[in-house]
Amino acid sequence: MARRTVTILSDDLDGKESGDVQTVCFSYDGTTYEIDLSKKNRAAFQKAMAPYLEAARKTTTRRTAARRSTTRPTGVSAEDRAWLRGNGFPDIKDRGRLSVEAAAALAAR
Repeated sequence: MARRTVTILSDDLDGKESGDVQTVCFSYDGTTYEIDLSKKNRAAFQKAMAPYLEAARKTTTRRTAARRSTTRPTGVSAEDRAWLRGNGFPDIKDRGRLSVEAAAALAAR
């Protein structure tokens, strides 16, 4: 049995289906957005944005979310892994990340 998937794009503003619908990506106030617009609504969007884009500066860096600090230690030594195996964590491997429980036990010793 053959399966055929058909994707029909419609304008997110007016809901009309059209062959000229394209996805427009933009960012505002640190958030990136996407909207599917027909040729007519894309032109209106570009016209509305033109004065702001002409006055704005382009940036090349993106803001990244602050990384959460973790309780997992970095650079766990072979001795640390041996200690964990001898103290209730028999499944500790020679490489790779430690479980949260194992990391907490290592930090608490």
